[in-house]
This record gives sequence, structure tokens and C-alpha cells, in this order.
Amino acid sequence: MQAVQEYGHLIGGEYVPPSSGEYMDSINPADQTVVAKIARGVAADVEQAIAASKAACQAWADMRPLERGRILTDVGRALRDNMGLLSRLESQEMGMPVEAAAMTLGTAASYFEYYGGLAPSLQGETIPVGPEQHSYTVYEPYGVVGVITPWNAPLNQTARSIAPALAAGNCVVHKPSEFTSVTALVFAQIAVKAGLPANVWNVVTGLGAEAGDTLVRHPDISKIAFTGSVRTGQAIGAIAAEKVMTVTLELGGKSPDIVFEDADLNAALMGVLMGFVGNSGQVCLAGTRVLIQRSIYDQFSKMLADTAAFIPVGLHNPFPTLGPIANKDQYEKVLSYFEVAKEDGATLLAGGEKAEGEGLENGFYLKPTIYGDVNNNMRIAREEIFGPVGVLIPFEDEAEAIAIANDTEYGLAAGIWTKDLSRAHRVAGKVQAGQIYVNYYLESGVEHPMGGYKKSGIGREKGMIALKQYTQSKNISIKLI
Repeated sequence: MQAVQEYGHLIGGEYVPPSSGEYMDSINPADQTVVAKIARGVAADVEQAIAASKAACQAWADMRPLERGRILTDVGRALRDNMGLLSRLESQEMGMPVEAAAMTLGTAASYFEYYGGLAPSLQGETIPVGPEQHSYTVYEPYGVVGVITPWNAPLNQTARSIAPALAAGNCVVHKPSEFTSVTALVFAQIAVKAGLPANVWNVVTGLGAEAGDTLVRHPDISKIAFTGSVRTGQAIGAIAAEKVMTVTLELGGKSPDIVFEDADLNAALMGVLMGFVGNSGQVCLAGTRVLIQRSIYDQFSKMLADTAAFIPVGLHNPFPTLGPIANKDQYEKVLSYFEVAKEDGATLLAGGEKAEGEGLENGFYLKPTIYGDVNNNMRIAREEIFGPVGVLIPFEDEAEAIAIANDTEYGLAAGIWTKDLSRAHRVAGKVQAGQIYVNYYLESGVEHPMGGYKKSGIGREKGMIALKQYTQSKNISIKLI
């Protein structure tokens, strides 16, 4: 039997044992076996990582941006060179099928390549104030940035925040989810071997209440980027308010995917379906509220339910397939919503139970699930489930679709399916969400800005805007004598 590997914190490009001597089990959700042991970080470990990053900050910030960009591009290339290893590790720890993991890691590599190219483009401006003054702005890094990432697409989410932070000249202390830490630890070391200076990116693993809390509260952390639950985001925001610290918070969603009667239903079918079952529904942008115009409601509901029944479950089925829910706590949460749906009075159209079959016995597998006859006041229409569950809500006309879409505390994303370009523009302009997809869903590139309205977050990730959000603007004005 192969020994389970232990991973210490990654500080200075080397694995460092936890000061407490304690490790946590990382569990494979496909069969509940232990795949690795992860250091349980405490305050002393976080402080060591912050001190290391702080010592590296000035040299990294002073590096010519063109050279900094070359290094990040090399890091992206190194990720592609190690795609096989990292995809297998991500699949083992998170449960995502290897093929799907490879796709998300390709995007992760693109973040480093994209921001590597943008690093020299972060330029200030001159301000015309007359011949007696010279006034200009510059963009400067914060210093040490804390990045806290979730478990649902571990390395992709890591790259999305860390690549622009590094490109802007910051150093990073990274706390990945305790459920999925291995790929961050392995890739951060690969990045150092690819040329990233040691201590520019340090990784401390552990629980949020221990390592995460220390990271957020530390006086040498000048900004926090967090992706995760609304509740944790609110707690981080409260600490940030006390410190008067900038945050980027990418939180929950209950996104509407609106299907109008003139839509190409065959084209919409898989886009809508994968919008809430892709990655087993563990996507913050997931289009889990499917709003269908009443004139096509019966037809499209049946199309969705019939197709969902044929989506394979299990890592050994042909791709695309649904892997397990990433951890036991989340699995039990999703199961509890099947009971909530019954209490709400929704009609079960597909799934609603554990997936069974050869190879699935010990894993956290669920069938793709669809509920019909849902109204927007039901709990399953208002609360983020974060599993392969879609709810179907009928609407009469454009005005009602917009009203239902906006009747939520979230505002992360929305989908619109229509052949009418004027309608697409009208509805997109009125739906309160940070990212709108028209006639497709979720397949956006690294160039597209992303972020939430309302309780879905603060700030923006991706695109040029994210690079600037990892900087502070400074104005310098000189009186010409």
C-alpha cells in the first residue's frame, strides 16, 4: 500500500513542517480514501509566511514590469507542462473528472499568460493643470496581499487572483481551502522552479478559523482577495472595516438563466443544463434559476428533464460526466435541500437522490436534479444550494422575467436566450448582475471582468480591471519654478 504523502506549508519555495506538528487528512470524495496529509497552520505559520513575503516585496515591486511579465508567462507555461500531474491531483482531491480538471487548469495557465502580457501596460496618466504645474498618477502595489481560495475549482481560482496580484507587483500569502490544498502547494513550488522568486508567493494551509483569521487580521496584510460564502465574506469585510483595508470579495450566487419563447431551444438545451450541473453544480456563477417563458415552459421543461436523465455520473464514464460533490459537508447540505424542495411543494422532474452504481458506493455522488412548478419565494429558489440542482420558474413576459431575475439578494451572473438582439440588450441592461451571457452560459475567457452586485461581492476579478484593483493610485503634483 502506497504511503500517504505529507505536505508542509510552501514558504520560500520549500515545504516547511507546521509549527504545531499537526496535519489534516485530505479526502478523495470519489471513495473517501485519504489522498494526502496537509499541514494544519496556526498563527506562527502565517506570521512566518507573511514575514517572508514582506522581505521579498520591494525587490519584486522594483523589478521592471516587462521582466515581471516574462516570469509570469513562464509560470503559465510551466503549468501547461505539468498539466497531467496537476489534473490528476485536482481530480483526486476535489472530485472533478480529470478531463474537466485539465480544462480548468488550461484556463489557470491562461491567467498567468494574460497578466504576464499586461504587466508592462499598467501605466499612469498626466493631468493637464496649466504651465506652472506637472501632475501625474502612478499605480503602486499594496505590498503583501492575502488570497483565500475555495474548494470548487482550486487551481483555477488560485490563478485568477494570484496572477494579477503578482503582475501588479504585490507579493502573496495564499490560504487555500482545507479541503483542496495539494495543487496550490505543488504548483507554487513549480512556479519557483520556473523562475518566480522565492517568497513572492507563499502558501499556508489550514482551517479558516485559525490560519485564515490570522491572515486577514495581520497588520502587514494590505489587501484580501477572498472567494467563498457570503457569511465568511461578511466576516472578512467586518475585519477589513476595522483595519480600513481593501478587499475583493467574490461570494455566492443564485443566477437566473432566462429562456424566451423565440430562443433556439436545441441550442439552449445543453447550455442551460450544463449551466447548473457542470462541475456537479459547484460553480458560483451557476444558472440555477431557469426562467422559462410560459408558452414554451412544458416543452422545454421536458427537454431538460429527459436530457438530465442521460448525463453520466462517475469518474470512469465518458466525458462529460458528473464527479462527486467535493466534500462530505457539502454533500449532506445538498441532500438536505431535496427535503426542502418537498416541503416547498416543488415538482421533482429529474434526480433528487443519490447516484448509485458500480464504483459509486463510497463516493459523494448525486444525480442531476431538476424541480418544476417553482415560484421565486421558495427556499430552493432563494438559497444557494451549490450542487447539481436547477429550479424551473415560468414567466409571462419580458417585464416579469426581469422582475423575477432581480428578486434575489445575489447578483453574480445571468443568462439570456433569445434570437432578438434588441431584447437581449434591453434585458441585459436591466438585470442586476455583474456578468451577463447571451445565447451561451459560463464559457467566458480570462479577459472578461467578473464580480457581483448586491451580496454577491465587492470588486472585480479577471480582465484589465482586476490588475488595477491590486494597485493603489497615487497622484504626484510638482510646481514648476
